[in-house]
Amino acid sequence: MEDLFENINLLKDSCKDCGLEIIENMENDLKLLMTKDGLKGLVGKKKFSKIKRDIKCEQELELLQIELIKLQNWVYDNKKRMMIIFEGRDTAGKSSAIKRFTEYLNPRRFRVAALPKPTETEAGQFFFQRYFAQLPNQSEIVFFDRSWYNRAIIEPLLGFCTEEQHEQFMKNVPKVEKALYDDGIIIIKFWFDIDREEQIKRFDERLTNPLKYWKLSPVDEKIKNLWNEVGEYKEKMFKTTHTAELPWIIIDGNDQKISRIEAIKYVLSIIPYDGKDEAKIDLKYKKDIVKKYHK
Repeated sequence: MEDLFENINLLKDSCKDCGLEIIENMENDLKLLMTKDGLKGLVGKKKFSKIKRDIKCEQELELLQIELIKLQNWVYDNKKRMMIIFEGRDTAGKSSAIKRFTEYLNPRRFRVAALPKPTETEAGQFFFQRYFAQLPNQSEIVFFDRSWYNRAIIEPLLGFCTEEQHEQFMKNVPKVEKALYDDGIIIIKFWFDIDREEQIKRFDERLTNPLKYWKLSPVDEKIKNLWNEVGEYKEKMFKTTHTAELPWIIIDGNDQKISRIEAIKYVLSIIPYDGKDEAKIDLKYKKDIVKKYHK
């Protein structure tokens, strides 16, 4: 490989007026291939265009994660409370997005809340009670991997709550969130969306990949056959719980690498954290990937 670079340098010297830009692009591409991710892509027999794209996504992600550390410091130093809700279609990339958000954050200053099904005691409590226990403390960020919005879609679809309980939840949740917002908690609500064809593809991958099989739960098995029903409940949820102060932000999750990057950009773009002006990356998100729900 070193000999190849030496030959490229000789070629550049002899072709200063003919195709120099092409040769420099070749050199840059080879440098990309010599990185850890580039070599990994070659071993995996990926197309060069995909290797190049993936490396650039990782480079962009790293710069955004630096900004997330600044944001976390701002939350801590200013004694803010922040919560980000991740909802969406199954396999749309909620958990993997949270992983990228939190990868380099100070673990003492954030939590991920991913609650299992309620215990018998919790089932007899005020519905929001177990979620209130997970709300962010002063100087903390909490990432909700699903949230109280289980009662908006999953629970009524699978018979885990009555229709009356579902309707009561839909009446209460805007008031509850408004109270939390008025108390000073920064709340961001994400919905990760995905096409039906891509969802089926990812479900099949989970069935055949032993490293991802654990992601497939009995609930997933039931929900994957209720595509239209989920859509109907989702629209009702949006119409009832979307407000100007606490909007639903819809993320196109068909390309997971891009969706993670754009979701991070959205959060960074709306928070006035210290050092934001010094970012070495454009924080403007793509509006064809990140969209605010419109009634």
